Amino acid sequence: MTFQKRTHNCGELRIENENQEVILNGWVAVVRDMGGLIFIDLRDRYGITQLVIEPNNYPNLAEKSKELKSEYVIWAKGTVRKRENPNPRIPTGLIEILLNDFSIINRSELPPFEIKDDLETSEELRLKYRYLDLRRHSLQKNFLIRHKLYQVVHSFFDSQSFIEVETPVLMKSTPEGARDFLVPSRINKGRFYALPQSPQIFKQILMISGFDRYVQIVKCFRDEDLRSDRQPEFTQIDVEMSFIDREDIFKLVEGLFKRVWKDILDIEISIPFPRLSYNETMTRFGSDKPDTRFQMEIVTITDIVKNSNFKVFSDTISSGGVVGLINAKGCSDFSRKKLDELAEFAKKYGAKGLAWIKLQDGEINSPIAKFLDKSELDSIISSSNAENGDLLLIISDSWLKCYTILGALRNEIAKQTGILENVSDKFAFLWVTDFPLLEFDEEEQRYVSMHHPFTSPMDEDLELLEKEPEKTRAKAYDIVVNGAEVGGGSIRIHDGTVQSKIFSLLGMSQTEAESKFGFLLDALKFGAPPHGGIALGLDRIVMTLCGTENIRDVIAFPKTTSGLSLMDGAPTFVEEKQLKELGIKLIE
Repeated sequence: MTFQKRTHNCGELRIENENQEVILNGWVAVVRDMGGLIFIDLRDRYGITQLVIEPNNYPNLAEKSKELKSEYVIWAKGTVRKRENPNPRIPTGLIEILLNDFSIINRSELPPFEIKDDLETSEELRLKYRYLDLRRHSLQKNFLIRHKLYQVVHSFFDSQSFIEVETPVLMKSTPEGARDFLVPSRINKGRFYALPQSPQIFKQILMISGFDRYVQIVKCFRDEDLRSDRQPEFTQIDVEMSFIDREDIFKLVEGLFKRVWKDILDIEISIPFPRLSYNETMTRFGSDKPDTRFQMEIVTITDIVKNSNFKVFSDTISSGGVVGLINAKGCSDFSRKKLDELAEFAKKYGAKGLAWIKLQDGEINSPIAKFLDKSELDSIISSSNAENGDLLLIISDSWLKCYTILGALRNEIAKQTGILENVSDKFAFLWVTDFPLLEFDEEEQRYVSMHHPFTSPMDEDLELLEKEPEKTRAKAYDIVVNGAEVGGGSIRIHDGTVQSKIFSLLGMSQTEAESKFGFLLDALKFGAPPHGGIALGLDRIVMTLCGTENIRDVIAFPKTTSGLSLMDGAPTFVEEKQLKELGIKLIE
């Protein structure tokens, strides 16, 4: 098991190292026996270096090389020389190592897939053999970026006088929003800890404790249905500050992002970021996390068609709804089949139907044109800046549904027409502000928090809490990059009376509020400073930096969309003895 330790890694040798004797350690990627020469590509996380054996000069090495297979671990010693056929695609492509000795450190079975960047195999297979998947340089690059982000975050916040504090991983279950992961207590049978969905309450208590600038890169856990950008456990950059308003948060986070993009991607981004209210971003882009790298903004035509003979429009408007459209530039050649597919797509978001107007060959083509008079059609075309060759897609529904459906159609058209590919190398940052404080849950027939119950209402909206709570705006804000929310926060409630009022509006009795959040209400009685903060999704930031849409590409050992860890088989059944010790019995 002895081996010769490397003098260099597989990615650092250059033409300047010519004639040096070196030792490399790594994994065999490829062996090519060309008869007169034997080539071996040796790989480690730093890169690939070509090794060469000359059989005429080293017949023993040539014989030994017959044993080599992909993913064998070896050490190799030789002299750096200039390559006759350079490979400009890799940093070490101008040199090769003429071997005078090598040996196998460890053998490998035949891998279930080839270790290469342009791998075409199922994600399930890659996740089962994650330790092999992680040998691919394309994935390793993602984790180098993630590592660099950690270093920038630590350095940046230290320079801003923040203190890193670790908050508990075992905490009290306070189910309000996503489901908690529960941890049974063996010592206190029948009682449970919860894994934190967020350190929210603890960081607020740290502000009351006088730690006016807190930061933590922290693991959080939510037992919710998963998507490509969600995992049951995730990492966030958690921040809280005292004696501030939201402008201080904006300035701090913009400074962090400017530093991150410069240090990691060598890209200068402009600050301050644009700011849009929730209402504006919904009515312009149909989303509270819009992709502003491209236009195709929503146009509201409610006033134009409110008296039209098209009953779908007029009835919707008379019942308090709205009518809006997007102009899909140059898409008038969409077939009827494609329009039907778009209608089905819209129905997934709750649409009852999809109206359309084509401007084709100087004429208007639309099944609804006969219900609209010339002035209405002219106004629709004028307001949407429509030209010959354009396609107008129209939705009528309640305020939220109409704009949400149009926002989904906007993104789908951008995807189908290649607009997103054309802007893939751009970064568009945005603050979304002034969210509603509460929203009404029809299923539970009560108000729920748009963000969380510790978010402060706008000062000028405090009186609305009594009469029209649904109109109350929050001191909440999200940061969006390229159509993805990468962080959210708010100014918190620091007045116990207001906090109790919010709990009451959420349908909590005083007894329930005391049971769940009594320790926070008690803390607020002892001189709580004005404070606020933000939680930035570290995984999502890395996704943006790496240009991937799959969160599993930036987490070393991720779960599937059904919450399974295919490599180690978690979650698993446990022995009856373990359950008995915990005082737990499973329901069949």
